[in-house]
Amino acid sequence: MYKAGHVSTLEVLAQTIKPELAHEKECHVGMHPRDSVDSSVRKFPGNGSSFGCYFAPISGIRNINVFGDSEESASDLDDDTSDLPFPEPLTRSSFLAPDFNPADYLSSLTNRHQSLEDLRQELRNLDQALSRELLDLVNENYGDFLSLGSALQGGEEKVEQVRVGLLSFQREVQAIRDKVEARQSDMERLLNEKRRLTGHANIARALLDFAERVEDLEKRLMIGDAPTQHLRESAEGFDTDSDLLDSESEESDEVDLPTGSSGAPLVSLRRLENHIQKYVYLTRLASRIGNDHPFILNQRPRLAKIRATVLVDLKTALEQGSHAGAKRDTKTMAVLRLYKLMGEDTSAVTALKNLKM
Repeated sequence: MYKAGHVSTLEVLAQTIKPELAHEKECHVGMHPRDSVDSSVRKFPGNGSSFGCYFAPISGIRNINVFGDSEESASDLDDDTSDLPFPEPLTRSSFLAPDFNPADYLSSLTNRHQSLEDLRQELRNLDQALSRELLDLVNENYGDFLSLGSALQGGEEKVEQVRVGLLSFQREVQAIRDKVEARQSDMERLLNEKRRLTGHANIARALLDFAERVEDLEKRLMIGDAPTQHLRESAEGFDTDSDLLDSESEESDEVDLPTGSSGAPLVSLRRLENHIQKYVYLTRLASRIGNDHPFILNQRPRLAKIRATVLVDLKTALEQGSHAGAKRDTKTMAVLRLYKLMGEDTSAVTALKNLKM
């Protein structure tokens, strides 16, 4: 079904071509016998556009022999109108374009061979057809229009009821949203508190572990119980070659030490390596907790004693390795690797210099 807006478009087209009717007398279907053949076909100028119309004579040229033929042949030529292009009827789809413009539409009708009056009459007929269709549409749906008007009576009250209900629903939703946001804030606060307490608990566990390891290492090194010497499990004499780090030999070392080195007990390299590993772990644990933590600062003197005791054991092992005979180089390299594991390269160099002296 076409909209009523198309009627105004057709009226615009009719008003556009109306001024051109003043020149309509120049476009004659029949020509005077005194006119020449060239003047019998004229072009009607459009209204500032390329629109125009062409007209060919149908009859009336009988006394002019253009090509030397007789008057009968000229009359036959005038009466033959079968090859003339006839204009096609205007279609409604031409007026349905969103960007429809009357001037542009008239400019596109340059190939229509018809008079302006015929074009105007065709537009009037199309306008009348659309008006009739619109009237029929209104008449067919007249009852529906009336029922629609009756149904809309009292609609303001219904709209007001819906509006009040919607406002009440919005208030309830806002109240629920406020509760959810408050609960979310509480949850975030509690989660932050939980993370903080979890961090403190982890630090407390690490501090307890640190204190237990320091105490255990002090017991193993006999710090405080025997300040001048450390008892070792050396009842069988010399350690086997399994005490040497990275040693490939499984034979027992039964070589006696020289008489000048029998004053100190033998140092087990495997046990010494275990002590060094525990000490290195304590230093790394202290770094992870924080070296500026009050508890770590309070434990620094104990760590210093452990370090000094381990260095004394390393120095003793280095001196014993220098008197190991054929195993001298192997034991010396094993002790130097323990120095490196502990991070005491400078102390190792000093011990070697003192050993040579």
